[in-house]
Amino acid sequence: MLRISNFSKRQWLTLIVFSIADFCNAICVSLQAPFYPKEAIKKGATITECGLVFGVFELVVFLISPIYGKHLNKIGPKNLFNGGIFTTGLCAILFGFLDKVDSHYPFIILSFVIRIVEAMGNAAFLTASFAIIAMEFPDNVATTFASLETFFGLGLIVGPTIGGALYSVGGFITPFMVLGSTLFLSAIMTAFALPDHPNRRNDVTSDASILQVLKIPGVLLAAASIIVTSMSIGFLSATLQPHLCKYFELSPMVLGLMFVINGGTYALTAPWWGWLCDKVLPAKVVTLLGCIILMIGFSLIGPVPFLNRPTEMHITILGLVLHGMGIGAQLVASFTDALRTAVQHGFPNNLETYGLISGLWTSTFALGAFIGPSIAGMLYDIVGFGWATVFVIVLSAVVGVAVALFLIFSRPPRLAKDIHSLENLLDPLVKSVMAPDRGGNVTGDHTTAALTCPVPTERPPGMDGIIACNSYKNRLGTWNRKESELIIGSSYAADESRGLLG
Repeated sequence: MLRISNFSKRQWLTLIVFSIADFCNAICVSLQAPFYPKEAIKKGATITECGLVFGVFELVVFLISPIYGKHLNKIGPKNLFNGGIFTTGLCAILFGFLDKVDSHYPFIILSFVIRIVEAMGNAAFLTASFAIIAMEFPDNVATTFASLETFFGLGLIVGPTIGGALYSVGGFITPFMVLGSTLFLSAIMTAFALPDHPNRRNDVTSDASILQVLKIPGVLLAAASIIVTSMSIGFLSATLQPHLCKYFELSPMVLGLMFVINGGTYALTAPWWGWLCDKVLPAKVVTLLGCIILMIGFSLIGPVPFLNRPTEMHITILGLVLHGMGIGAQLVASFTDALRTAVQHGFPNNLETYGLISGLWTSTFALGAFIGPSIAGMLYDIVGFGWATVFVIVLSAVVGVAVALFLIFSRPPRLAKDIHSLENLLDPLVKSVMAPDRGGNVTGDHTTAALTCPVPTERPPGMDGIIACNSYKNRLGTWNRKESELIIGSSYAADESRGLLG
């Protein structure tokens, strides 16, 4: 799927480093769930307190990611990436020592502190990694992003499995010490192996913020898609286990495998969705397909009461597989779509915008991951699993309808129209400049006329930096040239509208 034969040594090194870091980071992030509640209950903690310890992680990621994204250009992507990996690995190790704390409140307080700091490190790692992908792989953003997500998905699968084995051998501290040290060592590797990135401190800067990006309808739809998708993941993490145990007698191993199905499907299908986004379909079409697949999958997991079907294992497994495919489509398409749409609507095509979109993706995913389990528990207690799934299905349907309406009624950004008009105006002028006089020489009068001829100058803020300023374009390299070609020659939005409107 990726054109690996054309990759430079720098890109190969970046891919390898990211794959290892993503894999190890996912292992450590997913490690607490199987072991922490049991240990916390021994210390006198309640289930509510355990839930808050897990929930605060996503809440902190939601709050801190936009700040990282806003200041990514000043901090530097490599510095933020390495700092995040070191912090996450160190916190994973420290978490293993919590069993040495005997008192209830010191145990809970330290749990909160470690998880908050770990969340800050994880948010830094994710925000920087998405921005680096945009810089290093300008021609395959979606495909590369999806391929690396495969390693993250594998880490989420392997983490609890290896962690369980280490826990049975050496107790609570062993999985955190071993796997946390592995991430810490990978952080040392990235510090030396990850290529340095050009100093972007001279880039054109602006006062752009997450709120300004969200004013663009296309970006807002991408953010809504991320939130609903992560809510669906969190919903199942909180309610799937009691739902399955109500109808089936499953061993702990089989129960664990049920939680792997949707994550494994996501890991396997994400590169394929990324290839579709880069080469075949507009990202919003992929988002719409993801909404439909997710709705069908969630309808089968329960299944929903209006299907009038009993809960059957093979139907539940099919639903989980479809859910994994749906979340893969939506998560992969959303990042590329938000980035391209922001650039097309006048945001500077530089590291500052990459950071904003990276922070937006990380933050909105964390928001959904925080809301999902919280609402799922309440709905499960009130109406049961089957009717509770309708909540996610309805939200996904709303996003799908909104995306469909956007595809049907949206028009290309004003920018594309203005630029085509500008090109039409300049064509005859350029020809006249290049036309020789009777003596066979190019005259300066034509050049002067072309340069002094008034042309439309109204552009959205930031477009002078993307299209009109050649020195800025050359300084930013391939990604800018690619996006400028998309906007000038056959704009991404225009292609979307032509393909769907005829």
